[in-house]
Parts: sequence; C-alpha cells; structure tokens
Amino acid sequence: MDVTPLIPAGRQLIQSYGDGGFRISGRRWEGSVLVSATETVAWTAVTAEDASMATLAPLLNAGIELLLLGSGAQMAAMPRQLKADLRASGIVLDVMDTGAACRTYNVLLSEDRKVAAALIAV
Repeated sequence: MDVTPLIPAGRQLIQSYGDGGFRISGRRWEGSVLVSATETVAWTAVTAEDASMATLAPLLNAGIELLLLGSGAQMAAMPRQLKADLRASGIVLDVMDTGAACRTYNVLLSEDRKVAAALIAV
C-alpha cells in the first residue's frame, strides 16, 4: 500500500534530509533552508539560536499560520521573545528536531495547512 501523502503540484515536498542538507521537490539543498508551500530558499542559520525575525523574514510574508523550526539533531529551546514576536504576527512557532520538523511539515502540507519550516541542516 502506498502511503505517500498526496501533495498538490507545485508544492515544496521535503523528500529527505541528512548529510548536511535536504532534497526538496527533486532538488538537493546544501545547508539550512526555509521552506514554504511554494518556495525554498537557503538559510544562513547554523544553530537554532540563529533564528530571528530578521533571518526568518522570507517566510513571514508567505501567509503562514504555523512555523516549524527544525533545531538540528536535537530539540532546542527558543528565546521567548522570538515566540512572542511571531505570535504577534499571527504565527505559531513549534520547535522540534529537524527530522520531526520535516515529517510534520509534509503531513501538514498534505492537509493544505498554512505551514512553513525553518530547518537547520543535520
């Protein structure tokens, strides 16, 4: 039985992660990335502490309601101010390890949710 989620054409599906990068919709990305339903861009973050309103700016105008932060190999705590700033912008932040963030993003994308992911490479 095929359990691949049905994703509408043109959506950015995370196919794999590891070895310092990601495969997203058939393209290999080296390093950390910001992923929304319609676009993937390189992200300069090396650790979760590099996440800020400034570094996340490419996602903040994408009409998202939920931002998944993949914090690397292990979950990391986020500064309360970042969470509060995102909340004030109408965006809920959920932090988890990068693998969990990739899987969760794909599930929510298949449900047509307004989700994006900021992913630290592992």
